[in-house]
Amino acid sequence: MSFARTFVLNISCIDRKGIVAAVANNITAQDCNILESGQHFDAETGMFFMRVEMAPAQGLTVEAFKENFKPVASAYNFDWDVFDSQVKPRVMIMVSKLGHCLNDLLYRAAIGNLPMDLVCVVSNHETWKKRVEDEGIDFHHLPVNKDNKEEQETALLDLVDRYQVDLVVLARYMQILSDELSKKLMGRVINIHHSFLPSFKGAKPYHQAHKRGVKLIGATAHYVTADLDEGPIIEQDVRRVNHKYSAPELVSMGQDVESRVLARAVKSHLEHRILLNDDRTVIFE
Repeated sequence: MSFARTFVLNISCIDRKGIVAAVANNITAQDCNILESGQHFDAETGMFFMRVEMAPAQGLTVEAFKENFKPVASAYNFDWDVFDSQVKPRVMIMVSKLGHCLNDLLYRAAIGNLPMDLVCVVSNHETWKKRVEDEGIDFHHLPVNKDNKEEQETALLDLVDRYQVDLVVLARYMQILSDELSKKLMGRVINIHHSFLPSFKGAKPYHQAHKRGVKLIGATAHYVTADLDEGPIIEQDVRRVNHKYSAPELVSMGQDVESRVLARAVKSHLEHRILLNDDRTVIFE
C-alpha cells in the first residue's frame, strides 16, 4: 500500500521514560497511521531524537495536528516540528564555474528524485546561465569581488526572501559566505567540498593530492556555519585510488563522488531526516 501524502514529525529533547508511548498514543488518537519510526539516544548528551513518518487522517491538516500535539510536546519539553510531504521545500542552488554538482541536481530534480521546488540558480559567473534557463529555471548573476561582496550578499538575501527559499545548496560555489550571512541562514545552507581538508587547500586540490600520492579521495557535505568548512557533517564518501591514476582521472572521480554525496545530503534534508545534535547530525535513513 502506498500513501501519496505523509506527515513527518521530528523531535529532540532530554531523554526520559514514556516519550515513545506518549508520541504514539497521540498519533493514534489523531487517527494517523505510523509508517516509519526511528529513535536515537545519545548517551554523551542525554538527548533523545525521534523521527516519525505517518499517513494522516483524511482531511487532517498540519496545523490541526500541531495543535492536538501541543500538550504532549509541552509535557516533555520537545523541540519539534511537523512537515507535510505535499509541500516541497523551495530550493536555491548556487554555483560558480564547475558544473558537475549543478547538472546532477538539475537532472535529479527533473526526474523527481529530489522532492523539491527548485526556484532559482545564483552564480558569480554566467557559465551555466543558458543551461539553467533551458530548464525553465530563473538564473541570477551576482558577480563578486573584494569591493562589492557585502552588496552582493544583501542582494542574495533579497533573493532568498523573494523566492521564500527554504534551502540553499552550494553546488561548488567558490565564494566564502560571510559570518553574518552564515548565521542568518544557519541550518538552511548545505555545502560540498573534497575531503582532503585541511590538507591541499586552494587551487587544484586533486593535482596537489596526486603529487602526494594519496590513496583515498572523497567528498564531504555539511551545513554551513561561521566556522569555514566545519559545520555539522551530513554525508561523506570515498574512493580508493593508486599510482596508476593521473591527476585528471582523480579530478573526474572526485567530481563523481562530490555529486553523489551532495545529492544524498540534499535528499536527506528535503525528506526531513536530519536532526542537529550540537555540532553533529542524527540522520534517520
